[in-house]
Amino acid sequence: MEKNKILTLSSSIVAIFVVGVVLRLAKPVLFPFFLAIFFYFVLSPVHDFLTDRLKIPRALAIVIILLFTFFVLYLMGVIFFSSGEKFATEFPKYGPKFNAMVNSLQEQLKLPKSKWDPFAWVESLDINKLGAFVLSSLGTVVSFFSNLFLVLIFLIFMLAGRGKLTVKIKNSFSPHRALQLNKMVENIDHQVQKYLALKTVISIVSGLLAVLILVIFGVDFAVLFGVVTVLLNYIPNIGSLIAKVFPFLWAMLQFDSFWKAVWVLVVLVIVDGVIGMIVEPKIMGKGLGLSPLSILFALFFWGWLWGIPGMILAVPMMVILKIICGNFPELKFLDALLSK
Repeated sequence: MEKNKILTLSSSIVAIFVVGVVLRLAKPVLFPFFLAIFFYFVLSPVHDFLTDRLKIPRALAIVIILLFTFFVLYLMGVIFFSSGEKFATEFPKYGPKFNAMVNSLQEQLKLPKSKWDPFAWVESLDINKLGAFVLSSLGTVVSFFSNLFLVLIFLIFMLAGRGKLTVKIKNSFSPHRALQLNKMVENIDHQVQKYLALKTVISIVSGLLAVLILVIFGVDFAVLFGVVTVLLNYIPNIGSLIAKVFPFLWAMLQFDSFWKAVWVLVVLVIVDGVIGMIVEPKIMGKGLGLSPLSILFALFFWGWLWGIPGMILAVPMMVILKIICGNFPELKFLDALLSK
């Protein structure tokens, strides 16, 4: 028995390693596929509304959804690239201002002279290199736009086959077993669809409100920070925090005023708190309860596999995995491991 446990553990470690290597090497194909799965669940309510409520033929409904998806993604790509490129080129100009602000803060705090200088890192910080890093990262974050055609192809087949799995299960199993499996599939589809669709709507609303607040305060690159807010909002807690830090730091550089930047941060935190603690729980109901450890593991794992785009998709994919495990008795232990 002891040997079997050791063999099972060793096989599991090897299997995880092999899966990780395959996912990393197959990124050019698998990343568009996973992205298509994400869009499939987000757009499924729209597909059902067009076909069931408005009685639009399935083929025409798919064409409408694809055109809408392409338009939104293309618009986001243009906005993100143009704003991000301008941000990266403007960023080095704020280098002297950043250094002066840190020196002023050091003098105001009247820190005692010691061998350890908490601000020593500023002297070694090359703003030009940092701007170049931001510029190179833009292509990584939105690299899926170069694979947009492949994403749409996957999406076509997924939407065209929606609802056919029920018939296949009914034809392949006994009536009792088919009823159980179809109920399980329906439950998984409903839970994933509800989470991702509502999370997307809430993320877009959060991004629009962030843009509005930044425009009112006169912060540059408000649209860019809004898009970043939408993307990072899929990462619970950590993502929304990072999304507020960026405009706060930029406001300090732009206005040469710490307190005005603080007011920007305060308003962003208040609006996000209202959405996160009041609006979102009422709309989405009981949370899925992913543990912080599982979220961190997902971020590190998918970040290692596919970089920043993988980190953005990490939590949605973990949510899908948790919902699937929760609907299979054999995988209940994984559901418990991923829960709070």
